[in-house]
Amino acid sequence: MKFTELGLVPEILRSIADQGYETPTPIQAQAIPVVLAGRDLMACAQTGTGKTAGFTLPILNRLAASRLTGPRKIRVLILTPTRELAAQVEESVRTYGAHLPFKSLVMFGGVGMNPQISALRGGIDILVATPGRLLDHAQQRNVDLSGVEVLVLDEADRMLDMGFIHDIKRVIKLVPKTRQNLLFSATFSDEIRTLAGSFLVEPEYVESERRNTAPDLVRQYVHKVDRERKRDLLVDLIRDNGWYQVLVFTRTKWGANGLADKLLKAGIEADAIHGNKSQNARTRALANFKSGKLHVLVATDIAARGIDINELPHVVNFELPNVAEDYVHRIGRTGRAGTEGSAVSLVCVDENKLLHDIERLLKKQIEVVAYPDYAPDPSIRAEPILMRSAGTRAGQRSPGGRPGSGGQRGNSPRAPSGTGKPAVGSHRSGSRHH
Repeated sequence: MKFTELGLVPEILRSIADQGYETPTPIQAQAIPVVLAGRDLMACAQTGTGKTAGFTLPILNRLAASRLTGPRKIRVLILTPTRELAAQVEESVRTYGAHLPFKSLVMFGGVGMNPQISALRGGIDILVATPGRLLDHAQQRNVDLSGVEVLVLDEADRMLDMGFIHDIKRVIKLVPKTRQNLLFSATFSDEIRTLAGSFLVEPEYVESERRNTAPDLVRQYVHKVDRERKRDLLVDLIRDNGWYQVLVFTRTKWGANGLADKLLKAGIEADAIHGNKSQNARTRALANFKSGKLHVLVATDIAARGIDINELPHVVNFELPNVAEDYVHRIGRTGRAGTEGSAVSLVCVDENKLLHDIERLLKKQIEVVAYPDYAPDPSIRAEPILMRSAGTRAGQRSPGGRPGSGGQRGNSPRAPSGTGKPAVGSHRSGSRHH
């Protein structure tokens, strides 16, 4: 099946083609027809399966097929548990709606409300929000949800784990009773089924394959290091070991740029790919990386979704992902086609909980290897990492005046599945980038 066979409008097909995709992932192939048909949906899908595009594409198609006149009203409400995921989903909306006239807004806490209020007053079609901040705006009567046609609960299991059940129920009371409902969860627990039963109407059920196992041929290990010394350690690792083809993951696109610049200044051929790079720039960087002209490719999760190199020897987690499943997706790019690979993670004190979450998912501890002269300073205390990237210096502001990470898709972006642009299915030959 091709995307062209799903009945999507030409503007959306053009956006999909812009990203180099032509074949949907399994969850997309199952979910898109259900959403296009207007049915309620209960989908079991983990991060990395392309689930985000599985609902953003048909939702955009619905809006495009029934464009309204008059003042803009919020027609789609997408709830997510975290600011990172909210930013990731909203970037997906913008990516696949690039050739459509719709406006979207991402809304989460931890930042000022006034810019969000201003955007709401200007009129939007699609709102992506975390429950708490949305209810703050609702209480102050800043947001009107009376026109919502589609309600999406993304990563519903995480929302329940984080104690959002009462917030979710309050939000449901604010939207029209007649609407389309979509629920995505990594598990179908009893709690999720109870929640689904309270607002889904005769839903269709779809499920994608689980992805919580790491490749057997990948040697995984951790170097503990202070956050401010990660860049220097990466340079020494590449030089000391003679690494010639290294895929490096950062949390944000600004961090990816900063790290690539650092490597270039150290005499290491490097480039960055992320959602802010043009398609031509991403294509060129990936081609140079595959040919060996480029020794290091620094990528955000979303931008790296389409990277498929059979004999990639080294993956480096310069920063651990916020979602444990994304770690498995990252390191799965090495150890392919019967060849061995290595996956090294540079872990600072801020990331110990993320490391624990990954080990819990893998059901094993990852070997910690000390690197000479880089033992961490035990006096350094952990700092929050949600709004900061080790790829940018502490306190450095990112473009637009926001601290360098924000909710930007762990990439801000991470491919429709994860790097800003959600991963949408497989790529065309010769265009395997995101």
